[in-house]
Amino acid sequence: MATFFRRKAAAVTLGVLALTLTGGGIAAAQPTTKAPAEVAQPGARQPGVGTQPPVSETAARQARAAMNITLAPPAAGTVAWAVVASNGTLLSRSPNVVSTTKYGPGQYQVLLDYDVRRKAYVATIGTTDQFNVPPGGEVSVAPRNLTPNAVFVQTRTSGGTPADRPFHIHIAN
Repeated sequence: MATFFRRKAAAVTLGVLALTLTGGGIAAAQPTTKAPAEVAQPGARQPGVGTQPPVSETAARQARAAMNITLAPPAAGTVAWAVVASNGTLLSRSPNVVSTTKYGPGQYQVLLDYDVRRKAYVATIGTTDQFNVPPGGEVSVAPRNLTPNAVFVQTRTSGGTPADRPFHIHIAN
């Protein structure tokens, strides 16, 4: 038994020595050029890029008027939803979705007729074209500043640049 362990220890030692001398199978080459910033992962965004546009007095008035619509909020466990084109047009919606507004490249507001501040929002890039794959990109959703019955949607390219993209949104109640 002792001979077996000595042979095994010798084989392991020889293997470690061989791997150490050959570099351990790890590539040691360095890239000659760095990737441009727009190709890099979008985790580090520039300050101010993800900010929401200010709420105008007209938009605030429209939001207050939408809250006075007599429809009841959806029951717990249901969702309000909308399908929005890249130009901000509301293509399809549930009854509680009132309107959409496009502010700038990839910046949208979805207005509802009830308070959505404590709800869950889920959005995805998507289209309504039959058999069509939506364009690549990212989408993020947040409560709309100073507007309790709206959500703010930001769409971007895969590189993180704000861009117009069609999207689908669900607000869970």
